[in-house]
Amino acid sequence: MATSVEEQDSNLLPSERIAGGILPRVLNSFDMVAIFVAIVLFASNGAVIAGGAGPSGYIYWILGFITFLIPGAIVTGQLGLMFPGEGSIYIWTHKAFGPFMGFFAGFCAWWPGILVMIATSDAVVALLQQINAAWLTEPWQQGVVILLVLAFSLLLSVLRFRVTQNMVNVIFVAYGGAILLVGIAGLISVLSGNAAPVDYSTANWVPAPSSYTFYGTVILALLGIEVPLNMGVEVTSTRSITRYLLWGSAVVMVAYLLLTFGVMTAVTPISAQGSPAAIAQAVTSGFGGAGAVLGLIVNIIFIGFFLFNTSVYNYSFGRLLFVSGLDRRMPAVISKVNANKVPWVAVLVQTVIAAVFTVIAFILAPYAFSTGLKPTDLSTIIYDILQAAVTVIWCVSMVILFVDVIVIRRKYQDAFSKVKLAPTWVFYLCSVLGLIASAVGVYVTFTGPWTTLVSNTEWLLWIGGIGLLSLVIGVLLFFLGQSLAKKANDTEIVAEVTSSAD
Repeated sequence: MATSVEEQDSNLLPSERIAGGILPRVLNSFDMVAIFVAIVLFASNGAVIAGGAGPSGYIYWILGFITFLIPGAIVTGQLGLMFPGEGSIYIWTHKAFGPFMGFFAGFCAWWPGILVMIATSDAVVALLQQINAAWLTEPWQQGVVILLVLAFSLLLSVLRFRVTQNMVNVIFVAYGGAILLVGIAGLISVLSGNAAPVDYSTANWVPAPSSYTFYGTVILALLGIEVPLNMGVEVTSTRSITRYLLWGSAVVMVAYLLLTFGVMTAVTPISAQGSPAAIAQAVTSGFGGAGAVLGLIVNIIFIGFFLFNTSVYNYSFGRLLFVSGLDRRMPAVISKVNANKVPWVAVLVQTVIAAVFTVIAFILAPYAFSTGLKPTDLSTIIYDILQAAVTVIWCVSMVILFVDVIVIRRKYQDAFSKVKLAPTWVFYLCSVLGLIASAVGVYVTFTGPWTTLVSNTEWLLWIGGIGLLSLVIGVLLFFLGQSLAKKANDTEIVAEVTSSAD
């Protein structure tokens, strides 16, 4: 039976009613595009596809855009316009399936953000090593830098949001300029006759069974479509929702194709194209005498991007904790805001959790266990396993997202039709394509170890074990939160979370 708009409005979560009165509306369309790009666009993915898939990489990107990015944008736009509250998939799944699945979907979307913060911090380490290979050679040194980046992200995330976002926007523009340089380097290489000797024969354009896994790699590179709407009540206009999805998707598609083109045409030898270092190398090679300076500038811009990118992950994923506290799914203290009207406890909790994992993976485990492996190898194994496990969980949240839209269409027919972005059949097609693409992402992660230091069986067991344990933790957290939750009305909740904000 369809639910009327009146019934829907009378059954709002506390966070839907009061979050907009606690957090200021400061995000415009440009801000949302910048956040979207920070979450989704990792330049190194262009090098991975160029070096691994060759010319068929372009086909894989296009397939990923058609079957995952665009369907995800359409579904996210529809749900975001219907329920523009704080928490995106947390709210939407609650509407579709109720409290338990809403929390579970929110957990599956939130948990990956913790370890991705470590990944973006580690990207700073890798970029510093590209400047000087003698830097940060020991795991503990890398761990210290990661901890410093995490601390920096915490500092930025508790400032007045408009101030932080202005800085992110500046870095976003610089990042776009650096990516454009990579594409121009490729064009110069072609026009000057110095392009890398890639085999562009017809057979290499057609995806082959040996390279099918790169479709999964593309899907993983496009995760995060819905994340900007974790801050739904902080958007100044609902028009910004469709605008960020349109322009953000366009920027991501063009940028990934430019990066792949630049690396594939400017980087020699071809064997070097799969390395993340190939991005800056493309600029160095393509611009001749000015290449060394421009390559260094690109590297520095990327370091700045990942410094601020870590903050973007911190404040955007922290909003999921914020709404969970308002709704008493988590302790109320996690929703406390500071004088800047920012949920500081949520970002602090995230930073502490990420720091603990960093200490274990980079400082304690590599030196505490006698495994016969070098400390650097052991830290690599731990890092890759953790990142892959949460990638699987993130894909699970996307499966839920693509199911949500079908259930919500039936459950809230009136509200759905009022903001309908496309014919009904389009949503069913998007759901089917998105589910298949998400399933491929899970399959590829399970079956393709990210490191040669572990066997396929060991990889499968570790990824499956950690993924399953994480999901069990999510379930237990829901029931624990339910048992400890104290009922409170909206006025009491607002007073509690803003009590230290004066």
